[in-house]
Amino acid sequence: MKKNVLNFSLIAAFALLTATSCDNDDNDSGENEIESSQLYVSNNSDGNVTVYDILTGEVKTLTTVATAAEGIYYDEDADEIIQASRSSNQLNVYSSISTYLASAVISASVTSTADVESPRDIAVKDNFVVVADNADVDGNPDTADGRLFVYTKSNGALTLRNIVTTDFALWGIEFVGDDLYTVVDKTNKLAVYTNFTAMNTTNAVVSASKTIAIEGIVRTHGLAYDKGTMILTDVADATSDADGAFHIITDFDSKFDAVASGETMAVANNQVRISGSSTFLGNPVAAEYDAASETIFIAEAANGGGKVLAFSNASAGGDIAPSINNTLASASSLYFYAN
Repeated sequence: MKKNVLNFSLIAAFALLTATSCDNDDNDSGENEIESSQLYVSNNSDGNVTVYDILTGEVKTLTTVATAAEGIYYDEDADEIIQASRSSNQLNVYSSISTYLASAVISASVTSTADVESPRDIAVKDNFVVVADNADVDGNPDTADGRLFVYTKSNGALTLRNIVTTDFALWGIEFVGDDLYTVVDKTNKLAVYTNFTAMNTTNAVVSASKTIAIEGIVRTHGLAYDKGTMILTDVADATSDADGAFHIITDFDSKFDAVASGETMAVANNQVRISGSSTFLGNPVAAEYDAASETIFIAEAANGGGKVLAFSNASAGGDIAPSINNTLASASSLYFYAN
């Protein structure tokens, strides 16, 4: 097991949350002691799961059956990781994750059928697991399309319920309540399907409930939401490893609602942009956000061959250095968990 890889200033910042966080309603004192804090990361180099312990600085590798993976989720109640395998075009579930105290080889306890073609992200709501797939649906590269595969997870099985075909290319997806926000790949746009799982129960081509452009972004890819703040990544020119960025949008819900469908959310007074040579952002393909510590985690696919970055000082924007800068070849997706 590797140790002391993470930046200890960030570890200290998370440690301070043991005295300041109030998220635990069962704690009458108003304090919520954080017992553990992990960042789970997939990659397209070997498909394994890299687990960063933010509080201790330890890093372990869970070797999986996948050789490339994109999309990851940790279910704290079931103590399971759900990962989308690009090498086998299916979802894999790995159980009893907390029992692995060091690097280990893990086997899937549940697998879905091989339905997807090019999985890019997953989002989970209750017993639904949604996979964003960016394969060309109609075989015509001049027409934009994508698919959202909707699985139900119950009784030890993952079952494909239905497929929603979109009229735009997909990448990152994120549930905010019952609404599914989706990146409109190859553009600077963000779309939402309201009440997604209840309103889309059959195989169908469905347009988004609303789509807006995000001023300042060239090409959206990753997104993350926590307690009213949305993070959007910008890969810009996908062939460059040095022109990436991400945007912070606080009070996101009201700002998104204030922009009419088809219109643009302005940068001024709405967004904070982080970009520049100090950031090591080239192709930031995925993001996670922890509102309690105001930390943004980034899966960077290109710069230096791939990195896991974290920014704990990004609220002012600009060309800032990350608090964490770890090498991980072809980093593709991540999920943050703390309790």
